[in-house]
Amino acid sequence: MQLHKRIIKSDQARSTLCWLAAAYIRFVRLTGRWHTEGGDHPAHFLTEGKPFIVAFWHQRLLMMPYTWRSVAGDRPFNMLISSHRDGEIISRTIGHFGIATIAGSTGQGKGGAAALRRILKALKSGEVVGMTPDGPRGPRMRISDGIVQAAKLAGVPIFPLTYSASNRRVFGSWDRFVLPLPFSKGVFSWGDPIHIGRDLDDAGLEEKRLELEAALTRLTQQSDRKLGLDVIEPAGPDELPKQKRSAMATAEQESAK
Repeated sequence: MQLHKRIIKSDQARSTLCWLAAAYIRFVRLTGRWHTEGGDHPAHFLTEGKPFIVAFWHQRLLMMPYTWRSVAGDRPFNMLISSHRDGEIISRTIGHFGIATIAGSTGQGKGGAAALRRILKALKSGEVVGMTPDGPRGPRMRISDGIVQAAKLAGVPIFPLTYSASNRRVFGSWDRFVLPLPFSKGVFSWGDPIHIGRDLDDAGLEEKRLELEAALTRLTQQSDRKLGLDVIEPAGPDELPKQKRSAMATAEQESAK
């Protein structure tokens, strides 16, 4: 822990760490056998100049630069990254791949409002924005409502996105972070777009949030199973904050009616 603190406080150490991380990502991609599934639909949107939001779990963050390039090439991509120091490391790492970042989150508060304005500005300009809807602190594979709110305001769909690698290490962190290993067989997997109507009320937005959460979990687990991997489950009730547990229980009761 003390070493980690020293690294994030030193600008030189952070720069070196980000360079090494970017080099590792390139090495994994170059030594592996990777292909893309479901990329035709987002590629069509890009050809038509239609912006959209990309949703992927925090645990699958590492290979996102190449996941995007597999369908978009050098087209602009913005990634929402938290503004704390760990977020800066992520931002500087993906910057090596020409990906821009938006600092902040879609949560409440002054910082959230500023980030939301930048997201809407990028989408209005025809660019694409990527988000980890369970980040930066979780719960794992549980979507907050910020992403569907942003999609509603911008009038754009959300594409689920994930990747899997046949050789990997899964860390015991809150998100069960996935570290793909070199010389792996890998797949970048895109799901069907989820459209968020501008006229949806709170109940409708909650239905879309649950739909996106289920679709992204299903896509991720199917991708892992195709490579013979154990699936990673979303955070269980005992891992959720009390407020989230109550909301989930209410949603389950409503769906059972």
